[in-house]
Amino acid sequence: MSKKSSIEKNNRRKSMSAKFKARRNALKKIVMDKALPAEERFQASLKLAEMPRNGSATRIRNRCELTGRPRGYYRKFRLCRMIFRDLASEALIPGVTKSSW
Repeated sequence: MSKKSSIEKNNRRKSMSAKFKARRNALKKIVMDKALPAEERFQASLKLAEMPRNGSATRIRNRCELTGRPRGYYRKFRLCRMIFRDLASEALIPGVTKSSW
């Protein structure tokens, strides 16, 4: 089980990312548009730099839904490898069977 503070920090980052997503995308669009004047693009990049860092989607860490573990994460199931194996062995994940050969 991960520290509660790490899990809560990640949850705050998720909410901030959702909050600032539209504004951040609009500013990025202005910065990347080569047809606009350089001064306008520069002002947009300054505004983008003033935004909170935790509002960026790249700062969000994928974590297991049950334990909060950040490593060994399966995106499709949103679980870490150990919990995935336990649940799959108990047949609690539909469509997943343990392979044998």
